[in-house]
Amino acid sequence: MSSYQPHVIVLIGATASGKTELAIEIAEYFKTRIHNIDSRQIYKYMDIGTAKPSENQQKKIKHFLIDIAEPINPINVKQFQEIAQKSIKREITQNYLPFLVGGSGLYMNSITKGFFVPDVPPQKNLREQLEKLGQQECWELLKNCDPVSTKTINFADQNRTIRALEVFYVTGKPLSTQKVQNPPDWKILELGLDRDNLKERILQRTKNMFLAGIVEETKHLISQYGSDLAILQTIGYREARDVLNKHLTIDKAIELTTTKTIQFAKRQKTWFRNKNNPIWLNNKNLLKDAIIKIESFLG
Repeated sequence: MSSYQPHVIVLIGATASGKTELAIEIAEYFKTRIHNIDSRQIYKYMDIGTAKPSENQQKKIKHFLIDIAEPINPINVKQFQEIAQKSIKREITQNYLPFLVGGSGLYMNSITKGFFVPDVPPQKNLREQLEKLGQQECWELLKNCDPVSTKTINFADQNRTIRALEVFYVTGKPLSTQKVQNPPDWKILELGLDRDNLKERILQRTKNMFLAGIVEETKHLISQYGSDLAILQTIGYREARDVLNKHLTIDKAIELTTTKTIQFAKRQKTWFRNKNNPIWLNNKNLLKDAIIKIESFLG
């Protein structure tokens, strides 16, 4: 029986850190393709607000797991895990070097570490009730029904607190007892991108998003699916919708989007350091450093 393990490359980094551009350069050098591990780029018609690779970039390098669902049909982590693992295994059988790129830590780790994620769809009414209770009350509820989860979920993280409660109320079992790991039999090199000037990059990208037409893109999504589309709560789209409703000026929308994105990037970086521990690339020459590390990994 062969003991060969397929080699898989992973590039993670916070939003606006330049993953797409660097990944394309790496993929060109190693003559491979990219699996995009992003919780929002999987949806059609959400191009500008998710900083999706452009048509030219996708022509240059084949990208998988982009535009695989309608925004009205959300894909949960478990569903994405299954789709992505099938796609990656197909790459392996075709003798490509799988290259996974993204900023969605939970989605990435569900694939590379093989997390089992409970298949519990969002419960709209339950979520609304929990949101009305407030985070402090929800946190106390979680401490009573799933104290183990409170050790891994930050007390201020409302989304994950509500998700843990949602899983408990639907299944009757704590989320912490349902998370198991069944990692794939791959040899994985995990590279990290951590920019010193990330705040400036986020501000510039936010300005570019509004210049490129995120408000118009949001208007199109609303015309197709209605203004209550859940995914419009995503940073950038929510502010663009407020511009359309005349609740915000463009300048204020840019300011709010930038602030929220910086906060989001900070959470991403904390996640990567605590749950991934990648080999961080040297910012002075990212491509050269990445090539050296990948070549050494491939032997």
